[in-house]
Amino acid sequence: MEVRFRKTDDGRGCAWEALRPPRNRVPGPTMAAGGDVPHDLATFVIEQALGIEHGFWGCLAEGATFRSVKRTRTERGREVIRRHQRELDEAERLVNEIHFGWRRGEGTPVDDELDRMLEVWRALPGGGELTLEWTPERDRRRTRARR
Repeated sequence: MEVRFRKTDDGRGCAWEALRPPRNRVPGPTMAAGGDVPHDLATFVIEQALGIEHGFWGCLAEGATFRSVKRTRTERGREVIRRHQRELDEAERLVNEIHFGWRRGEGTPVDDELDRMLEVWRALPGGGELTLEWTPERDRRRTRARR
């Protein structure tokens, strides 16, 4: 699944859109970002770096239809969430613990990845886009920034 994170034109927010094969677009919410890594982007980085297969992004790739995305909720999408509810809850707890710990300057297992993403995010101009490929295996991850 390809995910495009776009910095708002004023540079203070982030919107994302996921492209699930074959041609399914999932628009995400727009969130505040400021000079920090936006929460959903941090979640992506953390879940991918730790190989979390059934957190938010893995479930979205499987077809989950969360309330927070701009798509009609489907029975199939709700079933993905039900099937992985414990893993989702644990992933959310872990992501928040790591993200907020990193923001406080505490050591985390993904400091390097979050530090690199912060540099990439800050370097994007307003309206710039960052395209990431979702796969929890680190060796297959591809990151590229478009200006």
